Amino acid sequence: MTDVRILGDDDVADLLSLPALLSEIERGFLKQGRDEVERPPRPHFPVGADTPGTALTMPAYVHGDPTYATKLASVHDANADRGLPTVNAQIAVTDAETGLPRAYLHGTRVTNARTGCIGGLAARELANEGPVRLGVLGAGAQARWQTRAVAAATDLDRVRVYSPSDSREACAADLRERLPGVDVTAVDSPAEAVSGSTVVVTATTATEPVFDGDDLSPGTLVVAVGAYTAETRELDARTFERAARVFADVPEEVAEVGDVLEAGLDAADFVPLSEVFEGRAGRESDDDILVVESVGSAVLDAVTAGWLVERAEAEGAGDTVEL
Repeated sequence: MTDVRILGDDDVADLLSLPALLSEIERGFLKQGRDEVERPPRPHFPVGADTPGTALTMPAYVHGDPTYATKLASVHDANADRGLPTVNAQIAVTDAETGLPRAYLHGTRVTNARTGCIGGLAARELANEGPVRLGVLGAGAQARWQTRAVAAATDLDRVRVYSPSDSREACAADLRERLPGVDVTAVDSPAEAVSGSTVVVTATTATEPVFDGDDLSPGTLVVAVGAYTAETRELDARTFERAARVFADVPEEVAEVGDVLEAGLDAADFVPLSEVFEGRAGRESDDDILVVESVGSAVLDAVTAGWLVERAEAEGAGDTVEL
């Protein structure tokens, strides 16, 4: 028998700080770039009968850390009509020395926060200097987390949110409440969200491009976080044609998503995002259009979950059960 700490969503919310988490996510990228991690392939497979979803298993260990983590995630597009989150996850945290279970976390907020930090860090490192004008395609949970993380990492001036559904109004209202002093507006077309923006984020489950690459202003940074299978696609070929460089968090997995397949790119065409944090790659011209493609990495779940568990143990957060 061993004591296992249980952290529900409210516990994770109380412990989570985006400004503090940014540095942990950067550490995860650096360790991954130096090949100081164990990150087995993540299987994903269809589940459900009437309204199929996708299940994913994502294990990872960062060398030298006291724990490793395994995330069980799912994506169910039909959940929007059920009033349920599209993305759901749980994370098991295990002691790296003994193999004993250490904690079990509600993982959806962890997934959203660490993915948001990818966009925040990308904007901090790759956007042109000056206040950020953000265009957001998508109005769900991840669109909001991306915006919050960009605000935590940069000087965010204004936000334009587009979604084909009325959810864009609710998203904009929520962001106005969370980000006082930032000009947040819901707009009526993708072009309105993209035009004049210095950073564009796509956070959707789309299967077709969500904006026209010709609408991008010179110098724009595009961060695409929604596509994760061959069937999902957010960016058109024109966006890649105009891009001076394309960065990827996990090049070999990004090469398998619909955005990239349609553009005829492969893993060799990407700059690993870790090289940005190493200082070996970045923006070379104010007019360069840059693209960051992200499918997420279990390494980021592992560093986030381990960091949260250490904070929880220090503060006595959550509940403990014998297992």
